[in-house]
Amino acid sequence: MGPEVSDNRTITMTDFHPCYEMHDFSYILSKTPSVICVLLYSFLFLVSVVCVCGNLLVIISIIYFKQLHSPTNFLILSLAVADILVGIVVFPLSMVFSLSSCLFHEDLSCKIRTSFDISLGTCSILNLCCISIDRYYAVCQPLTYKAKINHRITVLMILVCWGGSALIGIGVVLAGLSNEVCDEVCFVNIFVHNTIATTLSFYLPVIIMLCIYLKILLVAQKQASRILNKMHKCAVTVSKTERKATKTLAIVLGVFLSCWTPFFLCITFPPLSNPAPVSVMETVNWLGLSNSMLNPFIYAFFYSWFRSAIRMILSGKLFRGDFTNTKLQ
Repeated sequence: MGPEVSDNRTITMTDFHPCYEMHDFSYILSKTPSVICVLLYSFLFLVSVVCVCGNLLVIISIIYFKQLHSPTNFLILSLAVADILVGIVVFPLSMVFSLSSCLFHEDLSCKIRTSFDISLGTCSILNLCCISIDRYYAVCQPLTYKAKINHRITVLMILVCWGGSALIGIGVVLAGLSNEVCDEVCFVNIFVHNTIATTLSFYLPVIIMLCIYLKILLVAQKQASRILNKMHKCAVTVSKTERKATKTLAIVLGVFLSCWTPFFLCITFPPLSNPAPVSVMETVNWLGLSNSMLNPFIYAFFYSWFRSAIRMILSGKLFRGDFTNTKLQ
């Protein structure tokens, strides 16, 4: 995702980029990249490869093993698809058309980059929002969970996530077309990109998710207290598996917020004063994108079924027979 910056912005030394050079007030990729640039892009390429491989393992695991065909895992699958597309599409586009090079005189390539960036980032957080709703019913209303969160509702949630994120991404890009008829970046464009889009794609879903997880925490504590006091022997309790899944997905949310919050704060508040330096925007943008690489590591650390699935996939065992009904430990 990238902020909108006015064309008459003063260029300072804080705008230095190791892989680009200034030419007619535009950043162009240097023909003689520095050592820092080579190391930086090598690292980003490695992050992209790890992102793709990790999320590919998640996708194969959930699709192949029937044990994992549950509403929660289908939402995780949708999240993994968004993350793998970040590694396949957004990382390469962001390396070729970096935030620096697209700050001035955006062309079609930069608009495509921005559209994918915003759409996939928004899709990730909307999937997390749906996962939090799934966890709410699993923990707080376990008796009605299977009736309310079934496969049909899950598919509807996934369609809303992808459709809504696509509309937001396309809407921001269409608002950016006003640059062509403005001497400077239009106020409407800035308002749409830095206020409406960020509210719909980040702040509002985050508030919803935090409220839901707070409610889950309060209910879980109340249930634990009932168990310890043995006051309600017939009280409905949440299984250990559900609690662990909720804890794991809450950690996924926490990591997501840690990666993306700095970026959204930078693009929301600087328009009120001065734009953030390019170096800062580049750093927080890549920090946000790196979140797509981290989720598979969280699953591998907390989910034994994912570790078992990884071992079977990497060993090539899946090619030697039908293991779709295998019980993953």
